[in-house]
Amino acid sequence: MNNVSILDFYKEIFDGSGAQFDILLENKGFNDLGHFNVFDTEKFYFSKDKKSGMSYNRRLYYKISLIKGKNLVEYADKTVMIENQGILFATPRIPYRYTPQSLEQSGFFCVFTKEFLSKSKTGLVIDDLPIYQPTSDFVYQLSDEQFTAMELIFKKMDAELSSDYVYKYDLIRNYVLELIHSGQKLKPIESVASTTNAASRISSLFVELLERQFPIENDAQVIQLKAAVDYAKTLGIHINHLNKVLKETTNKSTTEIINGRIAEEAKVLLRQTQWNVSEIAYTLGFEEVAHFSNFFKKHTSLSPLKFRN
Repeated sequence: MNNVSILDFYKEIFDGSGAQFDILLENKGFNDLGHFNVFDTEKFYFSKDKKSGMSYNRRLYYKISLIKGKNLVEYADKTVMIENQGILFATPRIPYRYTPQSLEQSGFFCVFTKEFLSKSKTGLVIDDLPIYQPTSDFVYQLSDEQFTAMELIFKKMDAELSSDYVYKYDLIRNYVLELIHSGQKLKPIESVASTTNAASRISSLFVELLERQFPIENDAQVIQLKAAVDYAKTLGIHINHLNKVLKETTNKSTTEIINGRIAEEAKVLLRQTQWNVSEIAYTLGFEEVAHFSNFFKKHTSLSPLKFRN
């Protein structure tokens, strides 16, 4: 699972054509206003030679997709099928995979950064909204009437983006908020994933996140995910659910697995580097050397210095 920036997104949809996405970033207020853009799905994303969908990654931008066509969406411990018409509210807090199930795809989508919406005069904090909570459902089925109403909002955003109206970005922010509030009134689609498949996916993603932090190759490298809650937030699931899944699949708690891996890395660093104990403690996420020493002794029955010697 990779982190996909807004620039990476443009490289993907324009097949790496630098001139196009550089212009897009420059002309859409990327530096001063945050970034916003809106697309006709059929024209910009689902070209005939590109039907594979989106891999399971974490996008570092927000995306609202109005979807017409059959699509599979996988996120956290859930898999949902959009049978015909739906809307998806993607956030950097929830990694997901999106796979078209039919060739006929249409609709609109918009992408924006947190900075763009933070310019709203309402004082709204986007991550505080219910629809963008890690435990929320963010894919919704739409009736014909709901789809038409939201399609009209996307068309207004598209038209406004091309206008020379001085306050167009303020108006677009209002349209984005209208979509979000409309989405929060919708009923989520029920998950169609089996418990086994969901548990397997969560376990695999957890292990990938854990192992990605190692090996520690220099004393300036510091692990970023140290506690079980850090992994739960990154995966977009509740800590209790992550513990339950890992207990079922590994017979160990999340904390036991994390601490075991950190202890193993500590052994490697003590054996194979000349770094002092405080440097090793720092790279492994310990603010105090004493805390690291107590942690290491608990897992090995030896102090770091005795183990090294």
